[in-house]
Amino acid sequence: MIFETTIEVRWSDIDQNRHVRHSAYYDYGAHTRIRFFVENNFGSDKMAQYRIGPIIFKEECTFLKELTLNDTIRVNVLKGEYSDDFRKWTLHHEIFNQKNEKCAHLTLNGAWMDLVKRKLTIPPKELQELMASLDDGEHFVYKK
Repeated sequence: MIFETTIEVRWSDIDQNRHVRHSAYYDYGAHTRIRFFVENNFGSDKMAQYRIGPIIFKEECTFLKELTLNDTIRVNVLKGEYSDDFRKWTLHHEIFNQKNEKCAHLTLNGAWMDLVKRKLTIPPKELQELMASLDDGEHFVYKK
């Protein structure tokens, strides 16, 4: 599955050069990731039941085209590499403008943390299956 959401670029996303500021791209990815979990019945309440949360070790964005005020963008979530038990994972986000041009690609490396022990943990099977259901993003990396 490719999970995707649509976002309208807001005034607060714009920098002095009148295009989307670099950190807004990361916000778009985070928003889409959280929507993916929420819409697939694994939101913050469910994570709290399991006492787990996602942590990010590294997040990197490659900027390909400008985004500007009032653009309507699509942001997806794609699966990258992951450990056999999904304790550690890589996810990708592609950002497309309304012309269907790829404007950015985000890659993030993360893991699941036990919120009580404060150590990495194996997520429950249903979360492993949800993450495994994402389309493989490895073949999308940095292509326009």
